[in-house]
Amino acid sequence: MAFTLSDEHRAIRDAVREFGDNEIAPVAREHDERKEYPKELIEEAARYDLVAPNIPEEYGGPGMDLLSSTVVTEELWRADPGIGSAIGSRGFGSSMILEFGDEWMKEEWLTAIAGGESACASAISEPAHGSNVAGMETRAERDGDDWVLNGNKMWITNGTVADVAVVMAKTDPEAGKRGISAFLVPTDTEGFSAEKIDNKLGIRASDLAELLLDDVRVPEENVIGEVDEGFYQLMNFFGSGRVSVAAQAVGAAQGALDAALDYAFEREQFGQKIGEFQAIQHKLAEMATTVEAARSLTYRAAGMVEAGEQRSAMKFASMAKLFASESAVEVADEGIQVHGGAGYVTDHAAERYYRDARITKIYEGTSEIQKNIIADGLR
Repeated sequence: MAFTLSDEHRAIRDAVREFGDNEIAPVAREHDERKEYPKELIEEAARYDLVAPNIPEEYGGPGMDLLSSTVVTEELWRADPGIGSAIGSRGFGSSMILEFGDEWMKEEWLTAIAGGESACASAISEPAHGSNVAGMETRAERDGDDWVLNGNKMWITNGTVADVAVVMAKTDPEAGKRGISAFLVPTDTEGFSAEKIDNKLGIRASDLAELLLDDVRVPEENVIGEVDEGFYQLMNFFGSGRVSVAAQAVGAAQGALDAALDYAFEREQFGQKIGEFQAIQHKLAEMATTVEAARSLTYRAAGMVEAGEQRSAMKFASMAKLFASESAVEVADEGIQVHGGAGYVTDHAAERYYRDARITKIYEGTSEIQKNIIADGLR
């Protein structure tokens, strides 16, 4: 299996890079400092087919394969992880709708998401249940032809900007992971509320919230897929989700490397550019090598997930997510070191890449969870 980019992939990379350099990078610091959601940039990104690139053409999307989507994510995060996250997360939950939703769900929501008109949220994690999805406490109980949802969801991307959410809830509380179902819940439904979380370390331009579900009533037709099959439906996207986070990490690492390179050949000490000193050259060489290794592993994982090699794909997706996220933090840390004191203040992007990269070690399964999955896949 080859992991080099085709001409089409390179064209996508060039287009996203141009968008990132011209539209995202110039306003990145402003959005980070103001913790401002980039609504206008998202509308512009939708015109370039950068919002939810996995959505098929029949629903208004570009229908990109996973490697193409990986390249899009990488380049958005290279320009700025915060704004890149805001753009790239607009379609969170859309894969569940696409794969298991009824046709009316796809026609109503996928078209709006792909066009940049609506955002979707995927509501899984809870205050007491992050990695342990099967332990969720949100409940959905039948009441006539409706389902009534009650519970609390935490760390939900797009929580306050989403128009619809894919909410995972227990429909059979005694059955563990065998009793979870997925529900399509418009966010203007009575009883649905969101409280913004804005004291984040990084990716501050991206929306994050806690969701409160208080007797949220949805009709039977809003069940996505089959009742009690939600966990197994969700498992279909663990591989692609982890590849996506690996791509985010690669993008953040590349951005940190780019910033370090630029600074190294601008800054002068002792009568020469600091990039001409061997100590700095070695740092840059190690950073570049690490980024390329993470990129190669991420592309390989994307290829395996796309090919449907389920067991190998799961292992390699976790490897990519683990290595790329750990590497991104390491590279961003070295990027600050290249900048010296200038890297510790907001005058330069180095500190922002460092803060932003850190989240990739946590969400979509922590590094510790990825190690468990990799270890299980070795036997």
